[in-house]
Amino acid sequence: MENKEAENKTMRCHWAGSDPLYIQYHDEEWGKPVYDDKTLFEFLILEGAQAGLSWITILRRRENYRKAFADFDVEKVAAFDERDIERLLNDAGIIRNKLKINGAITNAKLFIEIQQEYGSFSKFIWGFMPGGKPLLNPVKSMADVPARTEISDEISKVMKKKGFKFFGTTICYAHMQATGMVNDHLINCCAR
Repeated sequence: MENKEAENKTMRCHWAGSDPLYIQYHDEEWGKPVYDDKTLFEFLILEGAQAGLSWITILRRRENYRKAFADFDVEKVAAFDERDIERLLNDAGIIRNKLKINGAITNAKLFIEIQQEYGSFSKFIWGFMPGGKPLLNPVKSMADVPARTEISDEISKVMKKKGFKFFGTTICYAHMQATGMVNDHLINCCAR
């Protein structure tokens, strides 16, 4: 039976296309549970930057974001000042949107507040999941994948109330997919 299942998992979710960067992201990261605060913060910054753009646009700039945002060190990003904002606005390697840059700095400060309150951001965000476990959705086609769910609505609502920027329910759901809180790989996908 296991061999039959393995044989059936020979395809990849079509959104990964043929771009090697996208394929690597699809195979190695998307839908894989993340409990590390640094990685969760990285995706928070990247998902906020992605708002209104394609994910591949952000993936292609990911290394630039690492350099520009202090290797996603939340303490350093929270301490960014006007000089840093000016530096980021002049950095052609990232999305130079003042609202998104200011939002990233605000989100870093709030991320630290959540860490202090809950012990870690991971405990906070995974606490929204039933039993603290990822959801493995029965996805037969990408048309089955929602843009938002009741859980993403709730997380987004709580985070917005805390003051987070660029974290509406759709961005929240994308964050949940990226960090494996939900697994929306096709049932027969090789990365499931």
